[in-house]
Order: sequence, then C-alpha cells, then structure tokens
Amino acid sequence: MREQTGDKTGWRAVVALLRPAPLAIDGRERWRVIAGVGFGLFVAGLVSRSVGAPWLVAPMGASAVILFGLPSSPLAQPWAVVGGNTVSALAGVAVAHLAAASWPPVAGPALGTALAVGLMIVLRCLHPPGGAVALLAGLGGVVDWRFALFPVFTNSTLLVAAAVAYNRGTGKAYPHRQVEARARRDEGREGSRFSDADIDRVLARYNQVLDLPRDELHALLDAAESEAYRRRLGELSCADVMSHAVVSVEFGTPLQDAWSLLRDHRVKALPVVDRWRHVVGVLTLADFMRGDDFDLHPGLAARLRRLIRPTPGVASTKAEVVGQIMTRRVQVASAERSLAELVPLFSSTGHHHIPVVDGQRKLVGILTQTDLVRALVQRG
Repeated sequence: MREQTGDKTGWRAVVALLRPAPLAIDGRERWRVIAGVGFGLFVAGLVSRSVGAPWLVAPMGASAVILFGLPSSPLAQPWAVVGGNTVSALAGVAVAHLAAASWPPVAGPALGTALAVGLMIVLRCLHPPGGAVALLAGLGGVVDWRFALFPVFTNSTLLVAAAVAYNRGTGKAYPHRQVEARARRDEGREGSRFSDADIDRVLARYNQVLDLPRDELHALLDAAESEAYRRRLGELSCADVMSHAVVSVEFGTPLQDAWSLLRDHRVKALPVVDRWRHVVGVLTLADFMRGDDFDLHPGLAARLRRLIRPTPGVASTKAEVVGQIMTRRVQVASAERSLAELVPLFSSTGHHHIPVVDGQRKLVGILTQTDLVRALVQRG
C-alpha cells in the first residue's frame, strides 16, 4: 500500500510539474490577440503577394503570436523581428552553401540555427521564430541569398507595420521603449522603493533572457508591493489613522510664532493654509535651515535667533513671515484615500508628513510616519 501511495504521489508530482499555468488575461484581451494575429498575417501576405514576393513563410506565424500576444516583450520589438528573422535567414543560407555531402542530413540545419541564435544574441535582436527561419533554409537546402530579402525581410517588415497600427489602435504601446534614460534608472521613480538600476543588478545575477521589459517588471513589482500593503492594511483610509488635531500656520504668520509652534507642539512640520483652510504650502525645520543658509555658516543657534527675530521698521533684508521660506510644492492626500497607496511615498521619497484634505481641499488632518507605523503594527 505504501508503494502504491508513493507511486500515486509521484505521478501527481509529475502532473503538477507539467501542468501549465492559466493565462492571466481576460476574454477581451484573448480576442484582441486572436484578431491581431489574423489581421497581421492577412496584411503581410496580401501586400507581399502584390509586390511579387512569396506570400508568407511559416515562421511568420510564430512571429505574429509574439507581436500581437506580447507586444511589450523585448522579443517582439521591430529590430528583434526584422533583424532577427533576416539575420537568421542569412545564417541558414550561408550554412546551406557550406554543407558538404558527407555531413549528416541534420548537421547543416542544426549548425545554421545555432549560428543564427549566436548572431541574434550579438546583434541584440533575439527573436525565437528566427531559429525557425534558419532551420527552414537548412532543411529546404535554400542557397539563394534573395531568400533573406524576399520573403523573410519583406514579410517581417510588413508584419511589424501591421503590429504598429493594430497594437496602438487597441491601446497597446508598440514599439515599446526598452531602455530608460540613465538618470531615471539611477534615481528610481516617485513612489517606488527601488530604481531600475537595482533591477538591472538583480537581472545580471539572474543571468537569463527575460521576456519582459524593465519598465513593466518595475511596474509589476510596485503593484505587488502595493497589494501586499493593501492586504495588510485592509480598507483603512487616511481619515482612519491621521492626526486630527493639526497645528497650522498662515502665509503671514511671523517666523518667531511659527518656530514657537514647532517647538511647543514638538512637531517637524506645519501645514500652511489660507483664510479658507486650503493648503498652500508646508513649513519644516529644513525650511528654516534654508531660510538663512545655515548649512553654509557656523553658529546655528545664533543665526536661528537672528532669522526668527522680527526686524524693527518696515524694511528688512531677511525673511520675516512663513510665506517667504515655506515649501510651496506640497504633497497632499484626500481623507478617503487608501492608506496603502501612501506607503511608498513615506518609504522612498523622503516624505515624513502629508497634509490630509477634504472634498473642498480644506485641511482636516495630517498623516505622519508615526501614524503609518502605528497602523502597520496594529494590523501586523
């Protein structure tokens, strides 16, 4: 009985290993892909015939699946499709010329396909159907160099043109940018805890071809992180955890009064509001430091006293009120906003406090890192 149970368990493990994962796309996307493949092949075949080229070669069917089913993939970009297929055709024809009668029948096609893959990797145009193009040339004994131009290059170019029109017309970005600006890779993105440069280093250790562009991988990781926080924080909103007793100042509040509020209430930031309680800025300790170039001079305490002390008379050579040193660009959040959405702002962009506003954009509270940590601990 134990042996039978073991065999049964073993077979189940094998079946589980071979069982394909479901495609995570809805019915609309499935029909979009199906219609796109038919449209692309029809256009490529019809136009190829009209210019006197052979209708289509079989590997174009595989190219169509990638172009319309995975339009953001590095394997589906124009250079990969056109360059990969054409280079592979040249490799297959070249080996067909070199193949000797004494070679085993499969040696030439195998060598041509391997050469094609090597060239595609070097030229950064890896495209799986290119292997089929090289194999087709080898198995068919194609020795005419024009095979690379007609039909392969022609079919590939027309298929890419159809993919550009169809994918863009159905809401898919194609061609899809594969290389981000260096500054963006190094600095990361707002709301994300890691940069594209971090992903590049992980991919270097992964050391496999990835059938997904870096920006989409980044977006997937960010979305997964947000889902994890949403699962942990549930349906909590800013209003559920924010500090309601918020101390604020106005544009014309004297600096000395603002400093006293920061010190007496032991807070690190004061929202700046107008007479209708609309948030117009935020005043932080860093704003006081910038207000008199504290980082450039010694004697911080003395310079702080000089900054906040009101200047007698009507003329002044320094800042006197909050509005002159406050930060004008301020991140705010609505009271109904999900708390999980704000976690990346606190964890990666340097925000320590976010004013919370109601439907009329009036200040109703402030969300701090302390509030967020408290909510995470309580939900942990």
